[in-house]
Amino acid sequence: MVEFETALLAIAAAFVLFAVVALYRVYDGPTTHDRVIAVNVAGTNTVIAITLVAAAFQQSTFLDVALVYALLNFLLSIAFSKFNVERGGVL
Repeated sequence: MVEFETALLAIAAAFVLFAVVALYRVYDGPTTHDRVIAVNVAGTNTVIAITLVAAAFQQSTFLDVALVYALLNFLLSIAFSKFNVERGGVL
């Protein structure tokens, strides 16, 4: 059973690494849309990593945190899209 938990934590670490790589696009994105998509990718990878850690440690409360974080990530995307449309940034 220890190997399974170690594998889950290793996969979670890989998703955290992918999120860090996506944050580079947030910093260096040529357009605002690229930055927003990169923030969504980083947020989604973070939710997956939290879920894998919850499975590895068998803590269901981490799943609640992951769910709230996923909802906030989604609402951020909607809020930015609404702001961008009202500002006239849609081509």
